[in-house]
This record gives sequence, structure tokens and C-alpha cells, in this order.
Amino acid sequence: MKYDVYTPLLLSLLLAVVSPVIGGRMAPALAARVLTSAAVLTAAATTWSLILLATALVGDAPPVVREAREDGHPLTDPVPEVIGIAACLALAVVCRRVHRALRAQFRTRRALHRLCAGHPADTELIVAASPLPQAFAIPGRPGRILVTSAMLGALQPAERRVLLAHERAHLTHRHGLLVTAATLAATANPLLAPVRTTVTFLVERWADERAADAVGDRTATARALARAALTARRPRPACALNFTERAVTRRIAALQTSPPPRLWSAAVAVLALGALPALLAADATNDLYQLLAGVLT
Repeated sequence: MKYDVYTPLLLSLLLAVVSPVIGGRMAPALAARVLTSAAVLTAAATTWSLILLATALVGDAPPVVREAREDGHPLTDPVPEVIGIAACLALAVVCRRVHRALRAQFRTRRALHRLCAGHPADTELIVAASPLPQAFAIPGRPGRILVTSAMLGALQPAERRVLLAHERAHLTHRHGLLVTAATLAATANPLLAPVRTTVTFLVERWADERAADAVGDRTATARALARAALTARRPRPACALNFTERAVTRRIAALQTSPPPRLWSAAVAVLALGALPALLAADATNDLYQLLAGVLT
């Protein structure tokens, strides 16, 4: 309990440090999945560690102390009282941050789906008459691809195929769920913000690779991405997966080289790094249970 309960916080820093390296060297599909899984496990473990630290205050409650002394039970303080109080405050902040993030996600998705209102359920592509060049995938059931007339007019026919294949990949592989999971993990544990940034970049790279496979031309895919990036200038809704949203220069450079390898050994290492905080939190839980059971029974 003394050390295990703090270790998930340290491992969060390690995961944040290695995530950009993994994102740059591993196949984006595999990297996005393992980093998201590791981030969710780590965020859950750090939140549970805060709960354990707050629960440790039970042993300092005056009735518990008095009864333990009367029964002759030994009293040990697993954590300083100030740390337990700080953990309670941190838990309140985490709950508020997660609640606000969920509300923002729901509001944004409702606004996006209102844009698609009135179209048949089997309509995947929606073209909006607008002078603003925009194109993004709208997750949901059904998922939609929203493209403005200005964006279509800025692209050549072959480049339009790339754009649609890219957005369709977001829907097919449910990239919205990965981004949402990584975002909530980083909301609960701000130390994981670099992981969220990496995952958001990776799902764009993943869609780029699927688009390149669909059209059979990596150079044409890079050219379409460059033209769309030069055309689009305004920010997009936060939970929409946009064609030109993330690190366009790096994505174009990646398309001009061969696809990165899967690196299964590195993937296993990242998953182990995510699972370790959960195991340590479980061990700390058992230690606290043993401690409180001896005092309260």
C-alpha cells in the first residue's frame, strides 16, 4: 500500500513519454489500439489509487481510532492524512472534468447529427452547400460523411476518392470510439495528454493508409491531403474526424515512405505498461483491505 498506490502516477508519465515514439515507429492501426487500451487501463488505475488514498482516511476517523484502541488492535497509518485529503480533492476534480468532457461530447454530437437531419438513414455522404471547405466523418449509427461543396470543388475527381476513402475508414474502424476513450482517459489523468494527442494523430494516419490502399496510390493520397490542407483554414468540431486536422506535414511525409511495421513485441510491451498500474492498484487494494479489516473487525 505504501508504494504501490503511488506507482500508477509514475507509470502514467512513462506511458506519456513513450507514446510519441510508439506512434512514430509502429503501424498506426496497431499503435492506436494499444496506446488507447494502455491509457484507459492507466487512467482507471490512477483514479482507483486516488479512491484508495481517500479511503485510507477511514482509519483516522475518531470512532474507528477509539474502538481500535479499546479492542487492542494495532493502529498503522498507511498514508499521511494530508495526502488522503488531497486525494479527496483530486477525485472531486476528476469527476468534474470527466462530467464536463462527457457533456461537451454529447453536445457536439447532437449538433453534428442535427446537420444530417432529414436525410434517409442509408445516406452515407451528405454534401452541404457552403463556401467553407470542410470534410469530416460524423460517428454514430449510421455514420455519415459531411463534405461541403467548396471542398469538393477544390479537389480533382481522383482526390475526391481519396477524401471519401479517408473519411469512410474513420467510420468503418470506429475511430471515434478510440479518440473518445483516449480523451476521457486524459481527462481523468492529465498526465496522459500526450497519449491522447498521439492517438488522435494515429487515427488520421490509419485513415490515410486505408485511403492509400483504396485508391492504390500513396502519392495521389499525399497530394489530395496537401491540396485539402491548403484549402481548409478553419477549425472543425472537436469530436468530428476531419481530413486535414492533425499534423498534415507529418502525414504527407509518412505517405511518401513505405508503411511502418506492426512491431508486435513493442505492442505487447505497451499493453504490459498499461496493465502494470492496474496490477499495482489491485495489490494496494488488498493491502488496504487487510489493514482496515484488522482495525474494523
